[in-house]
Amino acid sequence: MTTLVTGARGTVGRSLAGQLAEAGEPVRALTRDPAAARFPPGVQVFEGDLADPGSLAAALAGAERLHLFPFPETAPEVVALAERAGVRRVTVLSSGSVTAGYDTDYQLPVEQAVEASGLEWTHLRPGEFAANRLALWGPSIRAERVVRWPFPDEAGVPIHEADVAAVAVVALLEEGHAGRAYDMTGPEILSVPEQVAAIAAAIGEDVRLEQVSREEALRQLREQGGWAAVNGPFLLGYEGFSAGEEYPEISLEELAPLPTVERVTGRPARSFARWALDHAADFR
Repeated sequence: MTTLVTGARGTVGRSLAGQLAEAGEPVRALTRDPAAARFPPGVQVFEGDLADPGSLAAALAGAERLHLFPFPETAPEVVALAERAGVRRVTVLSSGSVTAGYDTDYQLPVEQAVEASGLEWTHLRPGEFAANRLALWGPSIRAERVVRWPFPDEAGVPIHEADVAAVAVVALLEEGHAGRAYDMTGPEILSVPEQVAAIAAAIGEDVRLEQVSREEALRQLREQGGWAAVNGPFLLGYEGFSAGEEYPEISLEELAPLPTVERVTGRPARSFARWALDHAADFR
């Protein structure tokens, strides 16, 4: 059965398309820019945009499974199109912020659109992505071998995107996962200095951690542009998950690794050190 992966050039989507192809499954990758797409052999590339549901018709034709990237503006229409095309099973890339009650207007509406359909659905709710560090710290590590961050005591339980994709593979291919919402994290709580040290070890060079003010960190992230500029105000505590909300304070006591990845896939979640090694070339 064919799977259509939307958001296929994204962090999870790219890994999911690759893992499905490696498993010998027919897989289609949806992207707005096929000419820029680079996928493993066996992945069919289709042009389309979730902002324009009509552009998904060719990619959906004959697909029985769907991985849905969160785009709340058109989610009900996309889900309806998928049903009419014959899709019967869907995974939704969501977030642990839905479980915590923080997200009300981004991932949650996509989950609700899928739940209101006749599809078999599974929600994927990862916490912090390890890949966020590449977007936030990558430019300064590549240029100066330094990380400038205002919260040296901050800690997290970052998850490897390949583990989120691995849970999606199981939910799409196997029975018994319909109607489940899978909260997931990495396998260990790590401080900012420990994460910086893991990246330094992966690239085989010293990386210095320098504490800066929130204002300076925000200025630098806005200067970087892209994902860092868009998400910087939230990550630095200036904004909440949804419009008009304050940033939620999460204590160290609330952090805990979840066993979801191992329970669903049958193997332990990948460590942050493994993630850093997998992305060492991106930091060089």
